[in-house]
Amino acid sequence: MATVDPLQRETQLVALPGLGRALINAGKLGQKSAEDIYRKALSGKTSFIAELVGSGAVSAADLAHTLSTAFAAPLLDLDAIDTKRLPRGLLDSKICSDYRVVVLSKRSNRLIVATADPSDQAAAEKIKFSTQMGVDWIIAEYDKLSKIVDANATTATEAMEDIIGGDFEFDEYAAEAVSDNDKANTAEVEDAPVVRFLHKMLMDAFSMRASDLHFEPYEHTYRVRFRIDGELREIASPPIAIKDKLASRIKVISRMDISEKRVPQDGRMKLKVGPDRAIDFRVSTLPTLFGEKIVIRILDPSSAKLGIDALGYEPEEKARLLKAIARPYGMILVTGPTGSGKTVSLYTCLNLLNKPGVNIATAEDPSEINLPGVNQVNVNEKAGLTFAAALKSFLRQDPDIIMVGEIRDLETADIAIKAAQTGHLVLSTLHTNDAPATLTRMRNMGIAAFNIASSVILITAQRLARRLCPNCKAPVEIPRAALIEAGFKEPDLDGSWKPYKAVGCSACNNGYKGRVGIYQVMPISEEIQRIILRDGSSLDIGAQAESEGVRSLRQAGLSKVKLGMTSLEEVLAVTNE
Repeated sequence: MATVDPLQRETQLVALPGLGRALINAGKLGQKSAEDIYRKALSGKTSFIAELVGSGAVSAADLAHTLSTAFAAPLLDLDAIDTKRLPRGLLDSKICSDYRVVVLSKRSNRLIVATADPSDQAAAEKIKFSTQMGVDWIIAEYDKLSKIVDANATTATEAMEDIIGGDFEFDEYAAEAVSDNDKANTAEVEDAPVVRFLHKMLMDAFSMRASDLHFEPYEHTYRVRFRIDGELREIASPPIAIKDKLASRIKVISRMDISEKRVPQDGRMKLKVGPDRAIDFRVSTLPTLFGEKIVIRILDPSSAKLGIDALGYEPEEKARLLKAIARPYGMILVTGPTGSGKTVSLYTCLNLLNKPGVNIATAEDPSEINLPGVNQVNVNEKAGLTFAAALKSFLRQDPDIIMVGEIRDLETADIAIKAAQTGHLVLSTLHTNDAPATLTRMRNMGIAAFNIASSVILITAQRLARRLCPNCKAPVEIPRAALIEAGFKEPDLDGSWKPYKAVGCSACNNGYKGRVGIYQVMPISEEIQRIILRDGSSLDIGAQAESEGVRSLRQAGLSKVKLGMTSLEEVLAVTNE
């Protein structure tokens, strides 16, 4: 067995942060585990302690007790203090947020500061330089400390006064020249605090994995909310006086008419967040009683390249979908409410089909994700470029695959069906509750039953459920009767699995982190075609699909509960039976 040179081992230990060495010396962490976690933190650009606690290698409580002993520093349970009585203004809130520290009190020319990592010399030096005071550390649990730091984070007003520019800039859409009529207004638009505040909100939304930002003016207040994992959370309440300047700034970089405030407008902008990374934003304004409400949708192109496995399809459902998109012609429909991930599902399929020998054309309102190699067209009804007009043009462009953002009317549906019947693969969306209801919805639009039966080859209904945080989810006892009422069958309750509940920790949003798809994938079999041809109801189609092994949305959601991915409450909330 090869021996390790003591000097080499010491060098390896020194390469780790002091926190890692302390845990190794205390026997709480192995050398290899510590190095692996440290490398992961470096590659993910997160702190070592956040990665340590987040990975579950050491619990926050165990870590605090170990460091208190190792560094001979007092230990404090933050649950025992009244956070409202903590001193304010002694330390810049950005430093508190960056280094995850909280000032507890001031004694003479020294600050008493709570930290989860007393070995962090950079934090100590930064505090000393900023305050010109010494630092006495008090050890606290990382998760409890993070909650207080986040609760006391920079308010919107402070952000406007204090935030400095970061490594980002607006590109492409913002670079277009402003019209002569707008130039008179640019002075107020370029108000520096408003510019910095908007940058701050956009970057915060991206880092928090939000899907939308809402800027909402009211009579006496102004509110900024982010939609995170499908739920809106209030983030900031800036002064009401900035509403007009902020709206003008957003409209300028989104290439809208800043002098028009009476009608809704749509636009786009792009934000560079690095030398090789840019994010698109879709912007919508709406006149309200007290000003323009603005909603910004974050369009991350990387979401279309996650791969079909990352979307949450079960193996059987995935096989059905891949078999359908491999067909040379026919129509595939994706259905679900707004915000259920239909666009990402369609673009994931297009990404799989996007090859040099295939001509793909899409018509959308508007195009949300830029996919190189795909000919994307934005619908413009004012100019006469409707979905139907775009589809007619596509058929003269020698396409192999056509994607229609949404089938809204009979004319669009007719052209799409004719394309599917004449050797093209057509992908589109509809707004219905489940897969069987999609077929009856098409009949109600006026499409002939034989056209539906001969063109549609597969329908996918989907929902997005919040995913339980892997760090804090906990088993929960649910009465057997409640599980059966929810939709579980007796054979499912064999004791081989346990349902989990949301708990909540510093790494998640009230016990949830991210979302997972719930899918009902229904191929159109010959028997279902017969039901369509004799004008059968959605109940008839659903019963036949179930007999063929197609699970309902509720059943698909319950399978995610069995796997511990989400909670029963979440599945009941997003599905209905």
